[in-house]
Amino acid sequence: MKGLLDLGRVWRAAGYSAAGIKAAIKFEAAFRQELALFVIFAPLGFWLGRDGIERALLIGSLIVVLIVELLNSAVEVAINRIGVERHELSGRAKDIASAAVLFALLLALVVWGLVLSGH
Repeated sequence: MKGLLDLGRVWRAAGYSAAGIKAAIKFEAAFRQELALFVIFAPLGFWLGRDGIERALLIGSLIVVLIVELLNSAVEVAINRIGVERHELSGRAKDIASAAVLFALLLALVVWGLVLSGH
């Protein structure tokens, strides 16, 4: 039962998350760009959404982009930690993670397009 109520663990986890966000902002240009777009488009999504579902779709799709970009950055950092020499599997891992970002961006575009076309 202590595991469920261990606020110290939750607090530490929140600190690790904050450190991860700070690192992404400091070291990852793509994350900074996508975060800037989020700051611009999230309020717009809140304003353009006609109800809670539309707002959740518009803003949620932007959050998905940020989540996937963080995971992509984590893959790249881990691969770079292993070594800087070119390796087929390292390149494949980075390419696959990058493709995930592309699909997240496409998802956001489709959601925004479909929601706003219904206006």
